[in-house]
Amino acid sequence: MTARVDHAVTSGTFSLDGQTFDVDNNVWVVGDDSECVVLDAPHDVQAILRAVGGRRVVAIVATHAHDDHVRVAPELSRATGAPVLLHPDDRVLWDMVHPDVSPDGELRDGATIEVAGTDLRVLHTPGHSPGACSLYAPSLGVVFTGDTLFAGGPGATGRSYSDFPTIVESIRARLLTLPPETVVHTGHGDSTTIGAEAPHLEEWLARGH
Repeated sequence: MTARVDHAVTSGTFSLDGQTFDVDNNVWVVGDDSECVVLDAPHDVQAILRAVGGRRVVAIVATHAHDDHVRVAPELSRATGAPVLLHPDDRVLWDMVHPDVSPDGELRDGATIEVAGTDLRVLHTPGHSPGACSLYAPSLGVVFTGDTLFAGGPGATGRSYSDFPTIVESIRARLLTLPPETVVHTGHGDSTTIGAEAPHLEEWLARGH
């Protein structure tokens, strides 16, 4: 059976640098009727489990470790038996949220996570956070960018452990090089395509150098 992408939205808060904001987060689930990978575990375990629908969860992938993306990751791991995977450069942010629990494994640039006969390629795309990663599924024609690239431009870089030139370079070198028809599934808000964002980002790219 061909892998598909399922989607849920959960609501909660994002806190960093002494400020808290209300946010809606996308949760993406990639798999077939028997197994899946969950991308991000924001606010509500039950909402994520409904999207999983009883399938075996191969892995829980954190695109980055801001609290609104990993808050229920350990709880989801306990409920499903799946390992939580995070790029090691984001451990400082993870430890702010879960000081007593470690991720189960590391995301590495160029690594591949296989689920339902589909490869998810790990692209290290720092800038929004040091260990931010995107997951590219060539056979599905989609890339999951977390908070690195949104419909309309780069993710925010105004807080601790973020850097504007770095995120722009990540987008230029790792994301805009993907086929223009690639669908971009983001951490918040609407999806877009690489082709739609490439010309829109030229001004950002210029500012990043």
